[in-house]
Amino acid sequence: MSQKSGPPPIVFILLFLGLLGGGYWWFFMRNPASNPISSGGDTTTTEAFSVPTTVASGTTVKIDGSTSMVTINQSLKNGFEKQFPGTKVEAIGNGTDRGIQDLLAGKIDISAASRPLTAQEQSQGLKAVTVTQDAIAVIVSKANPFNRGLTSSQIADIFEGKINNWSAVGGSSATIRVINRPAISGTHQTFKELVLKGANFGTTPNITTLPQDATTPLIQALNKDGIGYATFDQVANQQTVRVVAIEGLTPEAASYPYKRSLYYVYKDPANVGVQAFLGYATSPQGQQALTSGN
Repeated sequence: MSQKSGPPPIVFILLFLGLLGGGYWWFFMRNPASNPISSGGDTTTTEAFSVPTTVASGTTVKIDGSTSMVTINQSLKNGFEKQFPGTKVEAIGNGTDRGIQDLLAGKIDISAASRPLTAQEQSQGLKAVTVTQDAIAVIVSKANPFNRGLTSSQIADIFEGKINNWSAVGGSSATIRVINRPAISGTHQTFKELVLKGANFGTTPNITTLPQDATTPLIQALNKDGIGYATFDQVANQQTVRVVAIEGLTPEAASYPYKRSLYYVYKDPANVGVQAFLGYATSPQGQQALTSGN
C-alpha cells in the first residue's frame, strides 16, 4: 500500500511565520510600553487609571505646573468637583519645572507638564499620563503691520537671532523684538526641541527673556514689532494678537508642525485622590469637560 504524503514543507514554514508574527503582535503591539517604536522617542512612562465611581468627600488634590495647562486644570477641576461632591481640586500654574520640583518635595499631588519627563525624573519615581494634545502658536500683536506667514526655517532663524529685521521676511524695515519665555517653562523647552531642533535660543540684543512664565505679560510685551509663542488654547480667543501661519498652516490644521502632548505627572505609587483625579481626567467624561469647559 502506498503511504499518504504529509503536508508539503511550505505549510510548516507558513505556520511558523504566523506564530512568530502573532507573538510579536502580542508582546509589542498589544503592550505599547514594550514597543520601543510606539513612543516616537518620548521616554515618558504612562499608566492607565480606572474611572472612579465614587470619591470620598473631603478628598483634596493639589496641582501646580505648566502655565499652558491652566485652562485644562480649571475645566477638569470644575468637572471633577461637580461629579464628586465634597471633593476639592486646588490648581495653580508656576511652570513645568517648578511643578515637578514641588511634586518631588511632596508639596503637591500632581504636576501639570507641557513636556515629557526626563530619564532622571523617571528615576526619581515620577510617572506621567497624557491628558490631551496641544499646539504651540507663534503670535504677533494685531497692531503689528506684518500680516504674512512664515516658514519653519524663518521662525528658527528669528528665535536663534539670525534674522532680526521684519524686512528679511517680507515685512517693513523694523527690528524684530523676540519675546521669549524663561527656561523653566515647559513650552520654552518644547519650542526649543520642536522648532529650533535642539539649538539654543539667540542672545542678540533684540531678544528678551521674560522673568516669569506667563502668557499675559508676553502678549502685553509684543507691541507693534514683537513676536512670541504660547499654547494655542491660551491665545485662540485673544482679541489683541494674531496667530502666524507656519508653512501656510494654522494650529487647527492636522498637519500643523508644532504639536505636542500635555501630561499630568505623579509620584509612584499614586495616592487614592490622585488615582481618582487621573482616572477622571483621562475618562470620556473628563475629555468632554476639556472640550466643553465644564
